[in-house]
Amino acid sequence: MGLLSEGSPLSWEETKKLAEHVRKHGIEQFIHLYARLKDRQGDILKWGDEIEYILVKFDDDAKTARVSLRAQEMLALLNEKELADPQGVKSLWRPEYGAYMVEGTPGKPFGGLLAHFNVVEANMRYRRLELSSLLPPGETVLSITNFPRLGCGVFTYPEAYTTPDDENCAARSLYFPDEGIYPGHPRFKTLTRNIRQRRGEKVAIKLKVFKDENTKLPVEGAPPGEPDVVLMDAMGFGMGCCCLQLTFQACNITEARTLYDQLTPLCPIMLALSAASPAYRGYLTESDCRWNVISASVDCRTPEERGEKPLKEGQFRIYKSRYDSIDSYLSPAGEKYNDVPLVYDEKIYQRLREGDIDHLLAQHIAHLFIRDTVSLFSEKVHQNDEKDTDHFENIQSTNWQTMRFKPPPPNSSIGWRVEFRPCELQLTDFENAAIVCFVVLLTRVILSYKLDFLIPISKVDENMQKAQKRNACRDEKFWFKKHVTGQMKNGEEVVENGVSSIDDEYELMTIDQIINGKDSFPGLVPLIHSYLGSMDVDADTHCTIQQYLKLIQKRASGELLTTASWIRQQIINHPEYKKDSIVSERINYDLLKVCTEIQDGERQCPELLGQGNNSKTKDNIPPAIQKHLTIANACT
Repeated sequence: MGLLSEGSPLSWEETKKLAEHVRKHGIEQFIHLYARLKDRQGDILKWGDEIEYILVKFDDDAKTARVSLRAQEMLALLNEKELADPQGVKSLWRPEYGAYMVEGTPGKPFGGLLAHFNVVEANMRYRRLELSSLLPPGETVLSITNFPRLGCGVFTYPEAYTTPDDENCAARSLYFPDEGIYPGHPRFKTLTRNIRQRRGEKVAIKLKVFKDENTKLPVEGAPPGEPDVVLMDAMGFGMGCCCLQLTFQACNITEARTLYDQLTPLCPIMLALSAASPAYRGYLTESDCRWNVISASVDCRTPEERGEKPLKEGQFRIYKSRYDSIDSYLSPAGEKYNDVPLVYDEKIYQRLREGDIDHLLAQHIAHLFIRDTVSLFSEKVHQNDEKDTDHFENIQSTNWQTMRFKPPPPNSSIGWRVEFRPCELQLTDFENAAIVCFVVLLTRVILSYKLDFLIPISKVDENMQKAQKRNACRDEKFWFKKHVTGQMKNGEEVVENGVSSIDDEYELMTIDQIINGKDSFPGLVPLIHSYLGSMDVDADTHCTIQQYLKLIQKRASGELLTTASWIRQQIINHPEYKKDSIVSERINYDLLKVCTEIQDGERQCPELLGQGNNSKTKDNIPPAIQKHLTIANACT
């Protein structure tokens, strides 16, 4: 969720008055941080995943499933181990937006050894079991992207009701009660209230309903003139979704910028491949992914900034929500692909340039800083700009984009990092581990083979919208680079005969072609196979990686369903489904029961997982390999 500062939250009026203060000092903090750390070298590859879980309460007599508002209670218990032994725990737990959500990460980051790929799934399983063991009978933990009946009548346990006319209510939603927001940290309700107040109205999240034979229009709650729209009116519908995220440490700032750029065109591809959320507010929709839902849920732009009214003095026309895909590349090789005019604060840009920050990075930061702070604590207003970074992180961490470029924290052993944020959450630890290992292996192949995936930012934007369409993984074609090998040298493009035509560099491909290859395009998985062929991989790790790559390949080819397509089939084929697009209480209950059985290994699901996925995942790296790691670290 980003920076979790402690303190007393300010009202929107108080926060608004301090917007320029936060911007000014946030920029000064970044300039000082950059000056100290721009030449930092030699950090080794470390990486880790973040999984957000949903707590669900089943009533087997009434045949209902509700989200369980037990996150604060669970976190208090889960954090006891960390408080007692912060260096020895195998998992770390943090709050998320929903009072029914918790975020789990590995206790320590994984490293550069290939054997670490064999530990990921076991650690995910440990996290799931650790959380599950604390829940009372009748409750379970699910790694699902969204709860299909979020916002439908009473959907929480204990029961909570909306109070849209209460001025003290943060969301003032018709559908999502404030009790659904995590109560243990003031950031979450403060963000909810301030985003709504800055915007001047409630957020408006709109998805087209999936029109079946008996679908009734207008949809309940549809806005005037839009009868086929499922409308959601609260931050909780977006930030109450769960996802799978990855963070990588680079060896220096140059490598971080390269990874940031090269992974950007892969964001829509991985979004489509991991699609897992076709139902919202009790309706099947035409979307398979959460992305636009979250984007609209935190869209604090005013009507002027959205282009609906003439701009007021001092405002910018802002073309995206603060949660969306990135708007510019950061490496020199990416500069020519920045084909969408970037909106940024010219004064901030000039100050960054005066602070010895190059054009590309300066415009990136100046673009992030067109946003106001939407959450500020009284204790954090006055800071030491040479040592603190809270004002910088205040803006940086509330620009929730597909990729995040992360400077090292002050006074830390952590280096320059890149966060990969598009992936949806899968039902099983096997699937989530497969996605994690696939993306991490891609970063190794990108750097080892100097691959070039860069295409114009406008095409990445186009791909992001395609990726969310129903059945996009099978049906859509995406802009992708024709030739990804042999075009880069030391991070710079090789231009032959003095000519480089950007339009000739990319074409439309299916996800199958991108992942598995076609004609002269090798495919991402075959490139990973080539890389692994040159490495010394132990037998168990090799077996596990091969099973992960096979899952990715079969999802891409359409032999296996995406999670979204599987959920859609479960709903449509349910005996109670009336071909009316509605996910009833009973359908929701049965669906989530099946999800639980699959994740717990009690039910086979070959159409989603394939056959015989017995990975060789282990809790620990074998001693001989660990010894090699210890010796290698001692030599660096």
